[in-house]
Amino acid sequence: MGLGLEAISGGTMDVGNSKSRVRRKILNDDDDDDAGESGCWIKFRFFGSCLSTRSKVDSSVSGSSSQYAESKSTNDTSRDQPVAPVISSSTTSNAESVPSTPKIEEELKIASQLRKFTYNELKLATRNFRPDSLLGEGGFGCVFKGWVNENGSTPVKPGTGLTVAVKTLNHDGLQGHREWLAEVNYLGELIHPHLVKLIGYCIEDDQRLLVYEFMPRGSLENHLFKRSMPLPWSIRMKIAVSAAKGLAFLHEEAERPVIYRDFKTSNILLDADYNAKLSDFGLAKDGPEGDKTHVSTRVMGTYGYAAPEYVMTGHLTAKSDVYSFGVVLLELLTGRRSMDKSRPNGEHNLVEWARPYLGEKRRFYRLIDPRLEGRFSIKGAQLAVQLAARCLNRDAKIRPAMSEVVEALEPLPNLKDMACSTSYFQAMHAARANTSARNGVRLQPGFLKNGQPTRSPSMPNRYHGSPYHHIQPFQSPLADKP
Repeated sequence: MGLGLEAISGGTMDVGNSKSRVRRKILNDDDDDDAGESGCWIKFRFFGSCLSTRSKVDSSVSGSSSQYAESKSTNDTSRDQPVAPVISSSTTSNAESVPSTPKIEEELKIASQLRKFTYNELKLATRNFRPDSLLGEGGFGCVFKGWVNENGSTPVKPGTGLTVAVKTLNHDGLQGHREWLAEVNYLGELIHPHLVKLIGYCIEDDQRLLVYEFMPRGSLENHLFKRSMPLPWSIRMKIAVSAAKGLAFLHEEAERPVIYRDFKTSNILLDADYNAKLSDFGLAKDGPEGDKTHVSTRVMGTYGYAAPEYVMTGHLTAKSDVYSFGVVLLELLTGRRSMDKSRPNGEHNLVEWARPYLGEKRRFYRLIDPRLEGRFSIKGAQLAVQLAARCLNRDAKIRPAMSEVVEALEPLPNLKDMACSTSYFQAMHAARANTSARNGVRLQPGFLKNGQPTRSPSMPNRYHGSPYHHIQPFQSPLADKP
């Protein structure tokens, strides 16, 4: 759930229709679910859909039904592919999909620290869910920026009080209701610096809303794949460490072990200092306890991140999350998406493309994001690549525990042996540049020639040279607009 600049982008859809541009979440989740409760709810990708849903909400409360012609896609989620089959194409009615308030109160395990909001309070806090308050949208619903009293539920003037992210629930299926419940029940109890804080909730008639702390830098996905300035090496490693700490808490420190099940870049949100926090607990499950080795569930998650043994068997363990962490670590190292159909054949699946390089120390540099222009620690990159290889081991038993991952990652943000300062790195890129020149190939942005960054003549001036010329290594980048 994107609680910052972009949307929640978790979900699943039919494996047999993986080329589809639409992403679906599966209605049935637990192994003991009634197969008759079938259906799917479709992620709205356009702003118009958000407003269409909101207009129904408004009319049920205030009688108004404002319509906007504007259509806005806030998050390109077409690259995420599914791991689970849709049980049925049938849908449930609103009356069937969203239980009545008395029943929902019985299902909730509300933590005492959560605030209870009325719908009108959240409507005023988000300025009537107006377009410029929209932070993003995803399978669960739309997320709006709002402002509430520091210690209460009353709305306040924008820019004052406590800034929050308000997430609405689409009225299109029982799965959304179940994920809403899971979100409240998990985040209502789990408090940790690297989990997004749930501030409160709203249950009113058929309305289901959640109120979170606002994450000013949005999602890791946005910073890695949608901005021209690449994240510096130290920031990438800082994010990896803090995200790993969040998973380690869930697996090994929480009162009851929790399997996150949907670890990916769009669910990793960043505060003003680039500390990572895990969001979207709609797919989370209690981990196995006692002599149990796994939890059997219907396969859900996002294709490209899900562990192969989980996809094949439905057996969910903490090591399933470790595999997903390995994928995200690889995305941080390479600057590539887990699944990217726009790349050449053989490079669509990040893990499969990277495997030949993961075990070879002399070729590890081929995995490092070229946009870093050598501004990465050689030792740190080698250790991170080795760790990614362990997390992505096909044998789940060999993968490390998340506490081991944290221990391995913690020193990496502070290493200063920059590759760009070595004669080997400069010679390698000079040779590549000379080979390209002989073959009549234009140098690509980010390659080094004689140790200096180059750019394509067609590049806009604002991309000239290296974005790091004005940023010292291992310092946070200049603050950007959220």
